[in-house]
Amino acid sequence: MSVRPEFSGDVYEATFTRPYQMHASMGPSCAVAVANDEGVTVWSHTQGCYPDCEAIAEMLGLPIEQVRVIHMEGAGCYGHNGADDAAADAALIATNVPGRPVRVQWMREQEHAWEPYGPAMLTKVRATLDRDGRISNWAYDLWSNVHSTRPGGAASLLAARHRASSVTPPPARLNISQSGNGDRNANPPYTIPNKQVLWHFVPEMPLRVSALRALGAYANVFSIECFMDELAKAAGADPVEFRLRHLEDPRARDVVELAAERFGWSSEPLPNGRGRGFGFARYKTLAAYCAVAVEVEVNRETGRSRVIRAISAIDSGEAVNPDGIRNLTEGGIIQSASWTLYEAVTFDDTRITSIDWASYPIMRFRDVPETVEVHIIDRPGEPYLGTGEAAQGPTAAAVGNAVSSAIGKRLYDIPLTRERVRQAFAAAN
Repeated sequence: MSVRPEFSGDVYEATFTRPYQMHASMGPSCAVAVANDEGVTVWSHTQGCYPDCEAIAEMLGLPIEQVRVIHMEGAGCYGHNGADDAAADAALIATNVPGRPVRVQWMREQEHAWEPYGPAMLTKVRATLDRDGRISNWAYDLWSNVHSTRPGGAASLLAARHRASSVTPPPARLNISQSGNGDRNANPPYTIPNKQVLWHFVPEMPLRVSALRALGAYANVFSIECFMDELAKAAGADPVEFRLRHLEDPRARDVVELAAERFGWSSEPLPNGRGRGFGFARYKTLAAYCAVAVEVEVNRETGRSRVIRAISAIDSGEAVNPDGIRNLTEGGIIQSASWTLYEAVTFDDTRITSIDWASYPIMRFRDVPETVEVHIIDRPGEPYLGTGEAAQGPTAAAVGNAVSSAIGKRLYDIPLTRERVRQAFAAAN
């Protein structure tokens, strides 16, 4: 993928964006700490006890042996949210009142305004089709910051940054790994003879960022899979058939075919305001295979989009805990649909402005799909692939494609808000 594909004839291209998005944990971050002559003990719901322990020790100027971070269950701690910072707050305060336990409880406004966010991204895709309706050239460019700043030492902690003797965060560094970072799932899983994928690393961005579920895979799969629908339309092909046309991996084909079958996929027209969409990816290109099909209902007057049903198929290798696979996939579908339809961090020149549930809306119970199905393809004797966030990208793409199907116009910018849908309806008419 070192040589840029040569484009000639009809060139199809699109640009997609993903905003900063929050972990939006239902329970704000909290920690308890006690300091004495032997050191500091912190009880935290952080997902990274050891990195947080090292960072707190560096912040306090203590040997690592004198700092202990004990994990406690907390409400909605995943990825790198504000839990590390609340733990550091409690530790710093505790050192000033030795022998007294200190409890730090962030409020909703603090959680929304100060947690590290999932990075904003911009992607551009260009492709050409041959005479047989197959993709002949593919160029994918993405612009993004690093997607994880843990472990990051004391500089990753707000308390250390805002002390009188503050610690300056080091410049963000490009991080390439097998499982991916901002470039996770940027390489499409399809057989394409000429392709290039480039990550244009953006070292400086206005907001603090770190790990949010799926890292770059969420936006990359959304972009790739929405563009696959655009190419299928240009080729005069059904979206599912078009994907199968470019898939050689039999396990990938199996999940695509199973999701389409259980969904009852067809090209028959739906009632006005209804649309169907499909999305597929192999998470990290080395973990679980997942395909998702959804049906949405879009209200022309309000612009409100609602996922009516979501049907998925997943292959995680040998299924040791089927209920766990279902739980992770169902949760991923719900969260991804919420990200895709509602969620975006807003800010101005001085502050974060999305500091509550009104300014940062998430999916409510009334908006949850009527049906969410997860069909597991068990592979006894095959390696365990893990499930993780396999559903995040395919769900986003399926929702994007379904909304496009319902309104007759492609939306390229996440989230697919009511205002954007109403504007699309107006433009289509």
